[in-house]
Amino acid sequence: MLEKELEAKLRDAVKQQGGRAYKFTSPGNTGVPDRLVVFPENKIGFVELKQTGKRPTKNQKLQMTRLAIMGCKVYLLDRSEDIKFILEDIQTEIWPIYRWGLHGAL
Repeated sequence: MLEKELEAKLRDAVKQQGGRAYKFTSPGNTGVPDRLVVFPENKIGFVELKQTGKRPTKNQKLQMTRLAIMGCKVYLLDRSEDIKFILEDIQTEIWPIYRWGLHGAL
């Protein structure tokens, strides 16, 4: 599946659950995750999207690590089947730091 198709599915699923999936860009900071997913009650996660089977770049890994160290929820999404699980996880209170996604992003 192409990254843009996966991104559209994520965006639609977030909207259906009452959240927002902002396109995240940060000038001067290459490699930041593609989407900032926000749900009510301060439920926030960063999602890096990749075409199925593709890996994050060195800069993307660095940015994801920085966010995870600060206690942020960070995910790598490369399969549409994982959208449901990622969105459920973003909306939970439990967060073990250094979780990158559902099937070993790095």
